[in-house]
Amino acid sequence: MSSTSSYTPARKRQLGAEKRTEPLPTVHPKPSDRKVTWSRVAIVATVLFWAIYVVTTIIRQFLVLGTQDFRFTMEAIGYLIVVTFLTFSALMYLVARQGALQRFQKHVRVPRAELDRHFAENQPSITVLVPSYAEEPEVVRMTLLSAALQEFPSMRVVLLLDDNPNPTDQAVAERLNATRALGADIAALLAEPRTRFGDALMHYELSENGAFATESDATELAAHYTWAAEWLYRQADAHGVEDHVDLFFADQVLRALGDELVLTAQAIEAAVEEGASLSTERVAQLYRRLAWTFDAELDVFERKQWASLSHEANKAMNLNAYIGLMGGTYRVEETPDGPILNPVSSRRPGDIVIPDSDFLLTLDADSILLREYCLRLTYLLQQPDNARVAVTQTPYSSFRGAGTRIERLAGATTDIQHILHQGMSFYGATFWVGANAVIRKRAIEDIVETEFVGGFEVRRYVQDRTVIEDTESSIDLGTHGWTLVNYPERLSYSATPPDFGSLIVQRRRWANGGLLILPKLWRQVRERKRRGEVISRTELLLRVNYMASIAWASFGLIFLLAYPYDGRLLSPVVLLAALPYFIAMASDLRYAGYKATDVLRIYGFNLILLPVNLAGVLKSIQQSLTGKKIPFVRTPKVKNRTASPLLYVVTPFLIVAFSAFTLWRDVNAQNWGNAAFALFNATLAIWAIVSYIGVGNSIVDIWLGLTRPLYVEKNRKAASSTTAPAADVIDWRSVLYHGHSGGDLPHVERVALPVRDGDLTESEKQAA
Repeated sequence: MSSTSSYTPARKRQLGAEKRTEPLPTVHPKPSDRKVTWSRVAIVATVLFWAIYVVTTIIRQFLVLGTQDFRFTMEAIGYLIVVTFLTFSALMYLVARQGALQRFQKHVRVPRAELDRHFAENQPSITVLVPSYAEEPEVVRMTLLSAALQEFPSMRVVLLLDDNPNPTDQAVAERLNATRALGADIAALLAEPRTRFGDALMHYELSENGAFATESDATELAAHYTWAAEWLYRQADAHGVEDHVDLFFADQVLRALGDELVLTAQAIEAAVEEGASLSTERVAQLYRRLAWTFDAELDVFERKQWASLSHEANKAMNLNAYIGLMGGTYRVEETPDGPILNPVSSRRPGDIVIPDSDFLLTLDADSILLREYCLRLTYLLQQPDNARVAVTQTPYSSFRGAGTRIERLAGATTDIQHILHQGMSFYGATFWVGANAVIRKRAIEDIVETEFVGGFEVRRYVQDRTVIEDTESSIDLGTHGWTLVNYPERLSYSATPPDFGSLIVQRRRWANGGLLILPKLWRQVRERKRRGEVISRTELLLRVNYMASIAWASFGLIFLLAYPYDGRLLSPVVLLAALPYFIAMASDLRYAGYKATDVLRIYGFNLILLPVNLAGVLKSIQQSLTGKKIPFVRTPKVKNRTASPLLYVVTPFLIVAFSAFTLWRDVNAQNWGNAAFALFNATLAIWAIVSYIGVGNSIVDIWLGLTRPLYVEKNRKAASSTTAPAADVIDWRSVLYHGHSGGDLPHVERVALPVRDGDLTESEKQAA
């Protein structure tokens, strides 16, 4: 079936946006021995040039030339520290890249028949959890359907809605109701193929079959596969295509699955034509494949409808609330605070039963899975060698065909990160990325923390202490003896912010939390050494770099931009030490389908993101000093542009202005090395501002930032249609449920009881 070759985007595409819409291959091409060798050379060259710089420039200034000036000494020490940390980050990039190349070179895909054989004998259960907040229903529908069409023996797909359950805005209420209806809508959509293939499987398994299937059995099976493919093609044709994500879903989820089913049908027909006989077991496996593909159970759960569950505003607690209920039976009870879920014995009838499962799949509401994601990742977890693997994932890739320049470049950095995460698994330094992951439920039960809030049990499987909850949970799992692995294929995709405003929110959150988690890493190292585990230095260095590099890179770049270092500290050898990093990144960009020159665009892109990254780092420092948790801020998902805060719009212009001033100052001082660096920064920062923020958008956002504080939102009090209760009327439900909470008691009428004279003492009578 041909793909959708063209579409009319709902949003105007920018000049310089991405034209390519075809995604990269699922299986990474095997790198050549030459590429792997040059990757090793790049690592050696980086270390060598750094050492040459230290000896020929820094040490030479003190030992040979005998420089004794205090200011120069402090500048030299500071400059060496900055250069060393930046070179270390570049070195870790090259090391992770080397690990990825070796993984791609050795990876052998498990044959389809082996997957069918394995799951015929092992039929685990999995629950797909899709946390969602203020998402467009069309976006969530694609995510849910991509999960529901995963072939798996027993699957439940649960949408965890975190919106306010009782919105007052009509548009928000309509969107919420449409999202609530998605589970039932998709279940109704899948009802016909689910019934058809479920009945076909049951009929075949109950029929009397010999060792080999008959020709009519094989022909009937092929007809079922053809029908399923045609059904998928119809759904793809009916899916409205407004942007590149819609195009990806129609082509890579619906049509691609249909193409694979057609190919299977053609293979069965070819076997019949050749007179070959398929075994009865093989035909049963192929029937199960059809039945399992359309057999997902869908549900929608809203934790904020229940007063007994945590309402903390973050994704981690949305997941924790539902995971904590799994495997339980609950009775609904009404309270003044709202309905609560009271657990009851499984032998007693309850109002709500939430099944347990062997595995969990966490999936962001703007992510999409490709076929066989669940099969291949759970197959990996069920291998004997992986009994202590808690989490496996395919680090998500970006949707191709981005409509804006900044979305295209942000997508390029995402695809680069995919390669680096794959390489970190080579050294045992995997981190849970968060957008998608298959989790062994028994593993997260090992790291659960329990507390009681308001009399209700609150379980934390995924830590919410920082806004990068997946990173902290990775460290917790390692402390308890579990490991994580990235599956070396591209099987998941996620949306990238299309404008500077929404990108600020995402990248500021990514930069926040790494420093807070570092102490946990040291505790993990001590615990693993106590168990006798061998911890490689490479793993430890990669983990430290992953969590802290944004901090030292941000501060280091500020020093390089702002401080006029002595020209004697500059040397071409510093550039040679950085050159392997830039050449390797340019090569990786070409490997991922981008331009080699995008490495310069990414440099300018990181310049304008400098205040964003620095703000995230400072938030971590603030939390460490105050102990107050930083609120989780979700990336905005709006069809129009998200306005950028004033600080993050003005700062890039200040970087350009200061670079220009530095250029003028260093030219006059004939400090040509610093002058060239300032010119380079100013040029790329100007390019980034024009291309990724936009001059017009900058003016608008600056104006909004300056004028918004002048306006005060008018307080609107909802008019009550009922008369306020009298002050002396007791809310008996609250009194019986909460009791007295302290403070002044409400006015109550004290009733005087009649007493008889014989009940009073002599002194009481006199007092009376």
